[in-house]
Amino acid sequence: MTKREKKKNTICSSVGGQAVIEGVMMMGKSSYCTAVRDPEGEIQVERVRYKQGGRATKIPFVRGVVNMFVSLVRGTKALMRSAKMCTESDEEPSRIEKWVAEKYKLDLMQIASLLSMIVGLALAVVLFIWLPNFLVGAIKGLAPVLNGTVWEYLLLGVFKLAIFIGYLALVLLMKDMKRLYAYHGAEHKTINCYEKGLPLTVENVMGCSRIHDRCGTSFLFIVLIINVLIVGVVNWACGVHLIASRPLQILAKLGIEIVLLPVIAGVSYEILKLLARFHGKISAVFKSPGVLLQKALTTREPDEQMVEVAIAAFNAAMEMDADPDMKESSFVTGGILSEMLKSTKQKFGKAGIDASDAEWIYSLVLGIKRSDLGKERIIKPKETRRINEIVDERLTGRPLWYIIGDVDFYDCKIKVDERALIPRPETEILAEHAVKIIEEGDKVLDMCTGSGCIAVAIAKHCADKKVQVTAADVSDAAIMLARENAALNGAEITFVQSDLFSRIHGRFNLIVCNPPYIKSADIDGLQREVKDYEPRVALDGGEDGLDFYRRLAKEVTRYIAKGGMLMLEVGEDQAEEVLKLFEKRDYAMMVKDFSGVDRFLKIAF
Repeated sequence: MTKREKKKNTICSSVGGQAVIEGVMMMGKSSYCTAVRDPEGEIQVERVRYKQGGRATKIPFVRGVVNMFVSLVRGTKALMRSAKMCTESDEEPSRIEKWVAEKYKLDLMQIASLLSMIVGLALAVVLFIWLPNFLVGAIKGLAPVLNGTVWEYLLLGVFKLAIFIGYLALVLLMKDMKRLYAYHGAEHKTINCYEKGLPLTVENVMGCSRIHDRCGTSFLFIVLIINVLIVGVVNWACGVHLIASRPLQILAKLGIEIVLLPVIAGVSYEILKLLARFHGKISAVFKSPGVLLQKALTTREPDEQMVEVAIAAFNAAMEMDADPDMKESSFVTGGILSEMLKSTKQKFGKAGIDASDAEWIYSLVLGIKRSDLGKERIIKPKETRRINEIVDERLTGRPLWYIIGDVDFYDCKIKVDERALIPRPETEILAEHAVKIIEEGDKVLDMCTGSGCIAVAIAKHCADKKVQVTAADVSDAAIMLARENAALNGAEITFVQSDLFSRIHGRFNLIVCNPPYIKSADIDGLQREVKDYEPRVALDGGEDGLDFYRRLAKEVTRYIAKGGMLMLEVGEDQAEEVLKLFEKRDYAMMVKDFSGVDRFLKIAF
């Protein structure tokens, strides 16, 4: 195969990347995606979209400056995010971490990352700008003849190159940097595999080269050479060598180098782009220093697990480019309680979900009271994962308590799912009044039992009174759920599948009933989590919402013992109308709910 044929079979990829802590960041046309292997060994991917560059990214020399700045910002963010991802653990935060969180509402890791970035920038200025000029100045003190000559600037270049290579070699002694360089190799291998047109499998990627023409190492080497040339010319032209004071001369050189950074970056970028277009012997000579640096220092052979991470990052970037509607995603990390709770409430607000649901989620996952959510604390990654799972499912519209799987009801743990309505807090008032009037040996019927919450509460709280509890519902699925709740709470209950009294026998001292009471026409106007998830059969009370109360009024006298009582839950503004249906009664009274609404009826026969 000729070189021209090889070139035709090579895909020109727009994806570039960089190694991060225990992972790889890949930058596509519309997003950058970072894949990291977390402390538990799972690959997590963070996807971030960005706006396409404007005209500045297409203007020669200017585009190099823009791309350098953008890449620096995005690369630093990805690096800091990966560091946060890999340094967090599910261990209890230290006392200083708790203090910083409570006092300043900050994560100690965020502070450490920011300080590291500042120190890193300062170190770069000292090592690659100040130190070379200082060393040259010291030598000129011994040999003044060098001042202002080409040898001064060649010497400056030699020092810069030596410090650059020495720095890369020195950090390689660190175990973590060896892994970083190995991930750098995985990034190159993955891009090379794609550009060869091969499927991105671990086997194919491992067989590719870890050297790449567009590597940042090559760019840095070119920057170094261009820096020496441009800075030397400008320093000579400005007559910096004529400044008598050595400290002032060094300061002037520092200022010139910093000011010229955009120019150097722009020229270097164009040279790198030009070299990447050619694959002949002449271009290979110019590429060779960067290639040698990659081979000797800045890349290492990755293992298969590292390659898996690089492939995940590359595929994520390609998927984001291919699908403009694909949503962003974030690493699952810990954080400050107040900030995370605020963010969740904002998400729920946009989705029309009550903020109290967010508070319940954090309260349940963290194992604290809702009233204690105001006390600042650090949320662990494991807790964050569980919170995110619940939040994401809640945003689909599914009711919170179906997601949680159970609710507390009058000192009982009640399992809940789509087979029955979720027990409402106010219904506890009905259970409480029932428990108070039950006497030794009473027979109790819980009609329309649903999840069985009322029957279970009565059976559990009146177990010492030898009460016989029967629970009935028209729904087989609801009866199954109620049986599970009885077993869960150790409650002895007889269950009957019955359409109201159709399969009920005998008389009862107390009949408790919370029947469907929503008007048929009103159901479609209910909250999404109610109308779309809770069983319609447990909601629909007919045209005026009173169908079941009429049937109860008509039949209840045949099933209630003399001196017995019927206790009902009714809808808002229904109490008076329901009472009128029960003409054959000795007396009746209304009981209000937590909001002061007449919600319950106690009817004696």
